[in-house]
Amino acid sequence: MARSKEALIELMYDCVVEMEDEDVVDICNEYLEAGYDAYDGIMDGLVAGMNKASELYDEEEYFVTDVLLCSDALYAGLEVLRPHLKNTDAQGEQKKVVIGVVEGDTHDIGKNLVKIMLETAGFDMYDLGRDVPLDAFIEKAKEVDADIIAMSTLMTTTMGGMGTVIKKLEEAGIRDKVKVMIGGGPISRKFADEIGAEGYSRNAVEAVKLAKQLTGIA
Repeated sequence: MARSKEALIELMYDCVVEMEDEDVVDICNEYLEAGYDAYDGIMDGLVAGMNKASELYDEEEYFVTDVLLCSDALYAGLEVLRPHLKNTDAQGEQKKVVIGVVEGDTHDIGKNLVKIMLETAGFDMYDLGRDVPLDAFIEKAKEVDADIIAMSTLMTTTMGGMGTVIKKLEEAGIRDKVKVMIGGGPISRKFADEIGAEGYSRNAVEAVKLAKQLTGIA
């Protein structure tokens, strides 16, 4: 008897949290063979599991090496499920997002998770990586005609760079064309309002909803 959609999604979740990159492939294949929706498996199984791993890291129960092994399982599952996604961009041209960790910070686990989720949701992603020079956000946004710049940091000492990027957008004359969303441990909605960012998200799930709102998809 075939296992239920909910049971398989729970197993995907467990595989990511428990770093089982081989088992997750078998479960994802079983999920697809049963005819279940790939997007739900990604979001409710794989990504939810990675969110839990990130929480365990924040709570100092997991180390960086553990989170990397969790991400290996995430990517293994994504490789199976992603080709079976239905077209998420039915409204036309994909919206473009430039994403990166601001200069001075090399913590990119959260950024990577947001990138994966936005890609899965149909956004065209331009990942600048970590410790990104502030001017690079502007240059890339101009180059690709970006709809959103998404920035993150886990350090209070680098938060100010986010406000500097917004000022640089104004100086470049493209502030009205580019929405700015920010996130990371020390970031708050109050800080986003103070620097003039359009949005703030606490986690990767919220980031997808926010990006859709900012670009008029949702």
